Amino acid sequence: MDNFLRIGERIEDLGLKQLKIIQNPDFFCFGMDAILLSWFVAKHLKGSPDIIDLGTGTGIIPLLLYGKTKAKSITGLEIQEPLVEMARRSMAINGLSAKIKILHGDIKAPGEEVLPNHYDVVVSNPPYMRVDAGLKNAEATKTISRHEILCNIEDILIFSKRMLKDRGRLFLVHRPERLGDIISLMREYKIEVKNLQFVYPSITKQANLVLIEGRKGGRPGLKTAAPLIVYNEEGQYTNQIYDIYGMKKPE
Repeated sequence: MDNFLRIGERIEDLGLKQLKIIQNPDFFCFGMDAILLSWFVAKHLKGSPDIIDLGTGTGIIPLLLYGKTKAKSITGLEIQEPLVEMARRSMAINGLSAKIKILHGDIKAPGEEVLPNHYDVVVSNPPYMRVDAGLKNAEATKTISRHEILCNIEDILIFSKRMLKDRGRLFLVHRPERLGDIISLMREYKIEVKNLQFVYPSITKQANLVLIEGRKGGRPGLKTAAPLIVYNEEGQYTNQIYDIYGMKKPE
């Protein structure tokens, strides 16, 4: 397995069906938002959908959705070639190269392998920050992952409107301060917001993430789930977070 690794890389056990992923701190490693998004998607899915993950990075969301759903097919689309290569090696160490397809492409021009009106589900953990917002990282890959340099919400919605089947679903994780713009744009592209769940660092702090489900051609009607609290008053994960991670709470 060490033959799969390059300088600076490590293999992490995902604690889910013996799945593993290659990570490199020099690139943008996955965080809690990817874990929560895959959990949110899985709890709203039934059957065996065709899924595509936009901006898949090192392939964390396809791997988690493989472990959590009965997906018929899973595709990850990524514009940064080093991440595509790393994600493909992660699929190989799990024996999933034939089941999870990692494509090198731009969501604005994804290529012939991505078929219009084909997908039941589009998933994305997109860059949260506008191009002109916040400090940019010296590493280009991290900047692209965090800032809307190569991809913004409207790009994701244009892709989703074209590639989703009628009544197909779009799942996003984003910052609450962007929610007004997101809902407005989703309706403009005929994708109706159906479910929201806010994530709070603790019960005394404001939400810092929001999980969003939209439906292409859906009727108006929005539900909000109970808030998800990450840390309890003692600074430890709440029971729900331990459950989501599949971890046993320490005694």
